[in-house]
Amino acid sequence: MAATKTELVIFDCDGVLVDSEPISLTVLVEALAAAGVAMSEEEAHDRFLGRSLKSMSEILHDEYGLAIDAAFLEAMRKVLYERFRAELQPIEGIAETVDGLGIAHCVASSSQPERIRLSLTVTGLIDRFEPNIFSASMVARGKPAPDLFLHASAAMGVAPGHCVVVEDSPAGISAAKSAGMRVVAFTGGSHARTTRHRDTLLSLNPDALFDDMRELLQFVRKEEADGKEH
Repeated sequence: MAATKTELVIFDCDGVLVDSEPISLTVLVEALAAAGVAMSEEEAHDRFLGRSLKSMSEILHDEYGLAIDAAFLEAMRKVLYERFRAELQPIEGIAETVDGLGIAHCVASSSQPERIRLSLTVTGLIDRFEPNIFSASMVARGKPAPDLFLHASAAMGVAPGHCVVVEDSPAGISAAKSAGMRVVAFTGGSHARTTRHRDTLLSLNPDALFDDMRELLQFVRKEEADGKEH
């Protein structure tokens, strides 16, 4: 693929901007156990990482016979938000990386808008992204469908071919590729440092894979330089 100038960087939130996945997976597994579904954190990681609430609910219903109701979601959300307020940390280097981009950027996450904004507020990142925050709840299909990324790029006024997506999940990488966007796989989150996870992401052929968020600046600048040469 010929290099194209990057005009928009689209960040996933969980595991890319904030180191939330270990907390989220623990809370989910505990909630499922209370509802009678035994699932390991490794299995939850494989089945649900990067997917929307709707997608997760469909999998639990179809494959485990568990109907997710409002009471289940509210109880899980309450525990999750309490732990986020107490424990959630930003991904190392993310603030300086966003500040150094020098081009448009936004968030496109499978999480609900309320959760995205809480995560970014707790970690001191909210002012770097508001109001350009997009949730899977805004589109018909969540990741791995391309809908969310296409919605974000349209709202930001940038063609898909000029976007770079930063993702940590197989569903997110597949969604970005389906949207016709370049995608870089980030493996610096606490949940993403295993060889198994890296190999899974590499098998999807992202444009790059990196584990230090500060490296993103070099990648975007390289794309810009290459774009000028073509």
